[in-house]
Amino acid sequence: MKKITIAIDSFKGSLSSREAADHFERGFRQVAPACCVRKVVIADGGEGTVDAFVDTLNGEYIRLTVSDPLGRPVTARYGIIDNGSTAIIEMAAASGLTLLSAEERNPWLTSTYGTGEIIADALGRGCRKFLVGIGGSATNDGGTGMLRALGFKFLDATGRELIGGGEILEKIATIEPSTMEGLHEAEFIVACDVTNTLYGELGAAHVFAPQKGADAAMVERLDRGLRNYAARISAFNGSEVASLEGAGAAGGLGAGLYALLGARLERGIEMILQAMHFDEIIEGCDLVITGEGRIDQQTVMGKAPSGVLNAARRQNIPVIAVGGTVAWCDELRESGFAAIVPIVEGSMLLEEAMRPDVAAANMERTAARIARQYL
Repeated sequence: MKKITIAIDSFKGSLSSREAADHFERGFRQVAPACCVRKVVIADGGEGTVDAFVDTLNGEYIRLTVSDPLGRPVTARYGIIDNGSTAIIEMAAASGLTLLSAEERNPWLTSTYGTGEIIADALGRGCRKFLVGIGGSATNDGGTGMLRALGFKFLDATGRELIGGGEILEKIATIEPSTMEGLHEAEFIVACDVTNTLYGELGAAHVFAPQKGADAAMVERLDRGLRNYAARISAFNGSEVASLEGAGAAGGLGAGLYALLGARLERGIEMILQAMHFDEIIEGCDLVITGEGRIDQQTVMGKAPSGVLNAARRQNIPVIAVGGTVAWCDELRESGFAAIVPIVEGSMLLEEAMRPDVAAANMERTAARIARQYL
């Protein structure tokens, strides 16, 4: 009996990772009904990360009310796995750009405080390991909001506690440690796929703050604030974040997690596959199916399908990638996929191809074609 594993990232705007796998299986079984199929929900550290872990590892969802980027109440959720010891958090659930209208975007004011509230809730439930995805932020506060929610204090030159978003960074004179129970026993592993440093031309403010609502003058002040933040961190505990790759992720949240919570910054898909024991899941498989909405040069540069490919190649298992569209390039031709297959045949308007019902039918038809050709 042939064994396949289906681990397809979401087709954003069309199919979730679970839906993509379900429809692929349905089409595949039309040709190979006796095939043994294992479906794995995956993500690369952004949207869908909590679902991937909870689904694959039989975890549970926790819902709670926290602060959104502007301090308003919002319902967020995170996941708990490993018998309650590990929390899976997407910072965007509390501090994401999608929680704001275009007019509300303002990294001078927005804060990661709600992300800290999620961590605090998980600590209170006994979690001591945290897997955190930090994509999609609305903030540029260096993680100070998150850290304030966890008991750290940031003081100005007069000893007054600073409260706010990116505006406080240039005023920080000293940092006071947290005494929150369990925090210093906790392990933090962060899915971080950007390599931007904390400040400078390639830093958090210059590269990312404009899309979060900053004008040129605000970008310069935020950048100066991040420089000051790095100096205050160094004075506090000796941690050097100025040149750390990934420190600028999520408006400097990478720096705050690394320097004050001792986090490890790792490639998103690699962190996720390792944590869900993907190598064990695919052991003995004859074929692995992966993919994403658009397969292009970026696919082989650390996105979810490349992580699946790397894991399967360690066991000499062939991998076929399916995509809504495929932009062929030398990197894809040399990537090592056994095949790369677009699910859209012929010409079709993007709006039509992205309709969930159309994407589902295309996925099933493609799966049946793959089954006929490769089994």
